[in-house]
Amino acid sequence: MRKNPIALATLFCLGVAGCSQVPHIVTEYRIDVQQGNVLTQDMVAQLRPGQTKDQVRFILGSPMLTDIFHGERWDYVYQFRRRSTNEVKTRQFSVFFNQDGKLERVSGDVDEASVAELTTPVARTQVVDLGSVQAGEKPLPSTEEQPGFFHRMWSWFGF
Repeated sequence: MRKNPIALATLFCLGVAGCSQVPHIVTEYRIDVQQGNVLTQDMVAQLRPGQTKDQVRFILGSPMLTDIFHGERWDYVYQFRRRSTNEVKTRQFSVFFNQDGKLERVSGDVDEASVAELTTPVARTQVVDLGSVQAGEKPLPSTEEQPGFFHRMWSWFGF
């Protein structure tokens, strides 16, 4: 019976690879895992008693957990696992509605906003006038006046 050297080499490599172990000197990269709803203090500060479920969903996003037995409670859960240290951070925020579907109260890990934060106006928009040109400034040429790359190449070759 003649033995095939390629088959023996393949079998040997598979056996060595199957029994091998990664030495502790070499560490594989582990990604950080982020799951759930990310809620910021600004988002929670926009909540007001009496808001509808649609308004709350617009501000906070869809809840992570809705219970069919407690339809007036939405839970927003967030978990962050840092794989390099196996540290796990968990936050939970619950929103409670009354029988009419209006926001009644909230509870959870996000800090409450102070009165100053709620009453201070925040500039959310900024007006920028794109049409004004300073005196003495040369206006920008339009793109129609400038030939494109391929047009310049064709004219360079004489076409």
